[in-house]
Amino acid sequence: MLYYKFGGLKVMRKMLIFDLDGTLLRTDKSISKNTLETISKCKEHGYIIGISTSRSEQNCFSFFEQFNPDVLITSGGALVKRESEYLYKAVFSPQRTNAIIAEIRQICGLNCEITVDTIDNHFWNYKMDPKVIDKSWGDSIWTEFDDFYEESLKICVEITDKKKAEVLMGVLSDCDCIRFSDGYWYKFTKKGVTKEDSIKIVCDSYKISLSDVIAFGDDYADIGMLKLAGVGVAMGNAIEEVKKIADTVIESNDDDGIAKYLKNNIELID
Repeated sequence: MLYYKFGGLKVMRKMLIFDLDGTLLRTDKSISKNTLETISKCKEHGYIIGISTSRSEQNCFSFFEQFNPDVLITSGGALVKRESEYLYKAVFSPQRTNAIIAEIRQICGLNCEITVDTIDNHFWNYKMDPKVIDKSWGDSIWTEFDDFYEESLKICVEITDKKKAEVLMGVLSDCDCIRFSDGYWYKFTKKGVTKEDSIKIVCDSYKISLSDVIAFGDDYADIGMLKLAGVGVAMGNAIEEVKKIADTVIESNDDDGIAKYLKNNIELID
């Protein structure tokens, strides 16, 4: 087992887990050269490199040309992949997917914007192509969601009316729901499907302790995994709720916060 210097102490560190948007990705949805080189060095020195994101797997592909993580947790924890092997899939049945969409449209209106992640595709009914907003977005399939019967991992809906959001969460009480801080989008997954629970699955697979995980994040969905990890790191641009529970707060995603932190705190020793 490899030993590392961490904050001046000789300890064992085995896994680095990064959220994507607002964390590993800069505002322009790129990863800095400095960050890529630093993570690559960590991987060379024995660290397991993981991504934990609410994006679908399809919407992560554009980043794999730059680096290839050992672990990929997508759709908010509903899909867990170790290298080429899926360790975990938490899907709504086609019938349940259809019923959830029906509840959403009944409460939020027939014209509300919805996205659905399946294992193989990302479906949407946006009024504009998501790639216009985010060029890193993967290929998506437009649909009106009429008679939509597919196994799904994650369902998101934009709700600007807080009362409607509360009503919907009450109706879908058998789901886990988290709101994204940068808008009015709410994410629904199966009950108990979270980033932190997926990290437990990964640690079991590698036979490593949760205390050997350093997790980086910025938003509501990251709070659980930062609490769970041996070290929880909040980005300088993170929401206050994340900063309050983190073990440390670093510089922002646009200021090479991750690269600077890793260089200052992790050094391979004999």
